[in-house]
Amino acid sequence: MISFVRIDDRMIHGQTVTRWSLEYPCDGIIAVNDAAATNPVLKAAYKGAAPDKKVFIWTLDHFRESMGKVLESKTRYFLITKSPLDMRTILVDYGFKPSDVKTVVVGPCNDRPGAVKLGNNQSITPEEAQALEAITQAGYDVEFALLKDNAIGSWSKFRDRFDLK
Repeated sequence: MISFVRIDDRMIHGQTVTRWSLEYPCDGIIAVNDAAATNPVLKAAYKGAAPDKKVFIWTLDHFRESMGKVLESKTRYFLITKSPLDMRTILVDYGFKPSDVKTVVVGPCNDRPGAVKLGNNQSITPEEAQALEAITQAGYDVEFALLKDNAIGSWSKFRDRFDLK
């Protein structure tokens, strides 16, 4: 079962494990990122960031193969991707529907060339905006929050900053 869905370019770090797990109880974390899942050093670093949790670092393909088991599990997992593009793949393209989760929380997204700054350490590229729009159209609320008590708003507040098709 999924208890929390997050997009965070740092994926697993202390803030995720300590603060968000107080808001949304979890027994483990499933982080989905092809580069991290295929790099033993990155994989070990992410697993080390949450030593008291079950941590899985999966490729998108592995997630697609395992998503039925995730939904059927009694274990409460956070589902985290590094980018809105990967989350769109999971929620929209794969049709993954965590039954108790209706909100996707967007955390840190680094400032980059071509990205529109929405808030402190929250910048979105036009391609990522299209992904967030698709996630919203699939029935999810998208909330921008580094921490729960530090939210800057929902996707509807920012979507007009992008030329969405």
